Amino acid sequence: MERKVLLIEDESLIREIVADYFEREQWTVYEAENGRQALDMLDGLNADLVILDILMPELDGWAVCKRIRAKSAIPIIFLTAKSEDDDKMLGFELGADDYVTKPFSPKVLVARAKTLMKRVEGTVGKEDHMLSFGRVTVNKRSHRVEIEGLEVELTPKEYELLLYLVKNEGIVLSREAILNQVWGFDYFGDPRVVDTHIKKLRGKLGDEARHIRTVIRAGYKFEEDR
Repeated sequence: MERKVLLIEDESLIREIVADYFEREQWTVYEAENGRQALDMLDGLNADLVILDILMPELDGWAVCKRIRAKSAIPIIFLTAKSEDDDKMLGFELGADDYVTKPFSPKVLVARAKTLMKRVEGTVGKEDHMLSFGRVTVNKRSHRVEIEGLEVELTPKEYELLLYLVKNEGIVLSREAILNQVWGFDYFGDPRVVDTHIKKLRGKLGDEARHIRTVIRAGYKFEEDR
């Protein structure tokens, strides 16, 4: 399957190296050297993935991510020298799906991009493709979530989080378990990122958020009303 990635990075050498590795894996790579150029390109690009540097001229990565998330759920990987937990938390709160710090291995970046796309495209597992609870329906093939026929716009991480909770109905899931499943075993950031995403997910589900229960000092549990 041909995939398209928009690489937003102000250092031309990094763009050249990263693009070369992705092209070897049959990705079509589009490049932008600053945030404003990237936003102009993105509208007509129909890209599958965005790789986004934070420290850039014109618009920084935080601002670009925020603007993308205002109208799109496209997967986003931050590529940056900022490795502090607070910076990672901010990235995830703005809707990023993964975070790769410099210096990095281009091979690892491509591997993480592939893993993220597998999760987003639902190619892991072959369960029945429809789920429902309350007034909510989830189509795992199209990654479309609806409440009484109206689409709920979820980011990839919010979608994965919802799916993981629903699949484990009745089971108390710790923040660590959720981090390992949704963010991956190599995520070593602040577990509060789970609480942030639960809050955002509940906000988007409205009344249907009642199915996601907080279990004090333990984690979260999904329960469907019977």
